[in-house]
Amino acid sequence: MLRLVNVENGLVQGLPAADPRITSFKGIPFAAPPVGDNRWRAPQPAKDWEGVLKAHEFAPISMQVKQEIDDNNIYTREWAVEPNIAMDEDCLYLNVWTPAKHIDEKLPVYVWYFGGGLQVGHTAEMEFDGERIARRGIVVVTINYRLNVFGFLCHPEITAEAPEAPANFGNLDQQAATRWVKRNISAFGGDPDNITIGGQSAGGGSVMTQLTSPQNEGLFQKAIVQSGIFTELYPGTPMPPLRSQLAEAEQDGIKFFEYLGVSSLAEARRISAPELRDKAVQYHGFWGSVADKVFCVGNPFDLFLQNKWWKMPIMMGHTSSEFFSVPDVDTPEDLKKLATDMFGDDADVFLDLCGIQAGNIEESKKKASVSSIEYAIRLAAQANAGLSSDSPLYYYNFDADIPGWDQPGTFHSVDLWFFFETLAKCWRPFVGKHYDLSRQMCNYWANFIRSGDPNGQDTTGEEMPRWEPYTPEAPFGMLFADQAEFCQEPPNETLRFLVDQYFKKEGATLEAKA
Repeated sequence: MLRLVNVENGLVQGLPAADPRITSFKGIPFAAPPVGDNRWRAPQPAKDWEGVLKAHEFAPISMQVKQEIDDNNIYTREWAVEPNIAMDEDCLYLNVWTPAKHIDEKLPVYVWYFGGGLQVGHTAEMEFDGERIARRGIVVVTINYRLNVFGFLCHPEITAEAPEAPANFGNLDQQAATRWVKRNISAFGGDPDNITIGGQSAGGGSVMTQLTSPQNEGLFQKAIVQSGIFTELYPGTPMPPLRSQLAEAEQDGIKFFEYLGVSSLAEARRISAPELRDKAVQYHGFWGSVADKVFCVGNPFDLFLQNKWWKMPIMMGHTSSEFFSVPDVDTPEDLKKLATDMFGDDADVFLDLCGIQAGNIEESKKKASVSSIEYAIRLAAQANAGLSSDSPLYYYNFDADIPGWDQPGTFHSVDLWFFFETLAKCWRPFVGKHYDLSRQMCNYWANFIRSGDPNGQDTTGEEMPRWEPYTPEAPFGMLFADQAEFCQEPPNETLRFLVDQYFKKEGATLEAKA
């Protein structure tokens, strides 16, 4: 087993995982600490160390709001089980799980970006244990990156100091870690030319950002986007904050510096990390990726629809209960006006689909409700129809029965337990069918990471249900419910209508931008 490896900055020692055939390495620095003059700066090279780095524990997590265990909050109840976890601005570390016995095995590599709205989250969350995926012959890497005000603040002084990297420092951390993997993963038995990047929620959105960055040619070969692709549907429905332009984000930075009571970037860099974090929380600001025209040249979803992304096999999906868009109306008349404003001459078709004639506005709104993520995925698939067979898109819907006293449904992020195959770490009373489904999902993910095709045999020796690529002619995907089942049912009529309307209105615009 590879317990001692030599990477570009020195020797690293790992430990046997729970399964001693796997070695885990935790807390390997991939960049210099982003502190002092490196705050709000692109990640800088890590320094060499002397002797052997004992990579036995997770490094401190990125600076973020302190979470408290709260039984009334499903997310802190599910994930934030260690409220006193170590936190530090010095956070640019990654973790590796490898099944390799020798450095020349050239195993496929999975690089994972965690979610949390770019505001919270970390690699030490217990569902992100890479051991089970590694048991399937994959080298798994989970990376930490800067969040919130530390990772995404913009300001004119920051831009003037480094116009080649003026923003998106958290995304640049992800990029730097992935580049570190490409340079060093062979030491762990991995193949630097067979890297898949993946993430969920904001991690999935980060995959989209990396996938559409002009700086990333050849950096990775496959991508997995879980619950991380969104677009607006009905006016007034809640959506993740839209990416702003750099100039707008710089103005937000000026206002924040005024709130801090500082007049320069140098002063802001001297504020202690805990104080800066707390001030940012009090300020109620949201910091996220911006179009800086360098790393990020536009809204990644728009770029994807314009075919401006690095072409490769891609997997996209969602859970069945998350992020539904519902018309924000109170009366049938309001719904009719909304339909006319959105669909013009086709408004009556939409209203018929809603059953507006019955006069029950709540029932009509229910019929009009659509998963924002499924809608976005189907738009993306339609826009990229006719691409090379080397760039298939595999679509899934996670609809498992989730047990627990809270009767949560398939809430946002619950699928993390399943494809990482870490159900045993969860408090929920999962039973045999859940473990069977988790095993299948982990198999599909590992197969996709290996070859760009999720199909193959279960560990029982039987062929798993075949998962065909999504096409406009066959708009089907894998349904993960009581078991994996390829579902050859078309989208419902309302969703089909909305997708058709999008391209009826936006098709010419997309073609012009492409």
